[in-house]
Amino acid sequence: MEWVFLALIVLVAAFAATSIRIIHQSRVGIIERLGKFHAVAQTGVNVLIPVIDNMRAIIDLREQLVDYPPQPVITKDNVTIQIDTVVYFQVTDPIKYIYEIAHPRAAIENLAATTLRNIVGEMDLDETLTSRDTVNTKLRQILDEATDKWGIKVTRVEIKNIAPPRDLMDAMEKQMRAERERREAILKAEGDKRSAILRAEGEREAEVQRAEGERQAAILRAQGEAEAIVTVERAKAEGIRMIYQAIKESDPTKEVVAIRSLEALEKVSDGKATKIIIPSEAAGVLGALSGIKGILEGKEKAEPEAATE
Repeated sequence: MEWVFLALIVLVAAFAATSIRIIHQSRVGIIERLGKFHAVAQTGVNVLIPVIDNMRAIIDLREQLVDYPPQPVITKDNVTIQIDTVVYFQVTDPIKYIYEIAHPRAAIENLAATTLRNIVGEMDLDETLTSRDTVNTKLRQILDEATDKWGIKVTRVEIKNIAPPRDLMDAMEKQMRAERERREAILKAEGDKRSAILRAEGEREAEVQRAEGERQAAILRAQGEAEAIVTVERAKAEGIRMIYQAIKESDPTKEVVAIRSLEALEKVSDGKATKIIIPSEAAGVLGALSGIKGILEGKEKAEPEAATE
């Protein structure tokens, strides 16, 4: 009895080991019955019939990364470059993934290399180096369409590195260095030009300010001189008015007026003017002066005659 019991235990353990399968999260299994596809085992516990059922494969449904070694590619201008690519893909149909393609990863690698050669072969080196996004987009579209029948969706394609030949890299480095030096020289020249312009503008502004200051000073001096002249003339006019008023109030004789007029003419004649303009009102004064002169001469003649008598 003990042997029978032990045999039953062994049979149950063997049955459990061969018939019960646990599928983890984000994975599915392909179950075959008598060598033919039977069902897709989902996440969790799945019971198989021993001997009849078989778990063909467990497939990861998460996004997967395939990093391929650098591929030699010839550009349109016959330059051989090494391109390192990375492909991201995801299994969308487990049945097609198992039964439509024998080695899916190798198939994706070969298809990516062939497609990459075709795309880069239509571009020259400069365009290849500056158009990574374009190459990535074209490569992803072509791979996605080609792998759709395999139950695979290519989500992304990235070019990690593009390596031209060493001699070409040295030439490109020299060219880049020369370009940097040229740009540096241009920037320096622009800076010097800007500095000279600012300096000239500053000097011009200083000259303008200096000229404006001199102009304002000249205007102020002229205004001061004009005000001084006006003040002096007003004082003279006031003095004349006061003298006239005093003379008018004292009711002077013609002789006094004549004497004052002579004094005034004497002062006027002392000036630097070569011409003296006498108003018409002075005609009477000059006539009075002539009369006074005649009186004085008559007196001088009369005095000697009286002395002789």
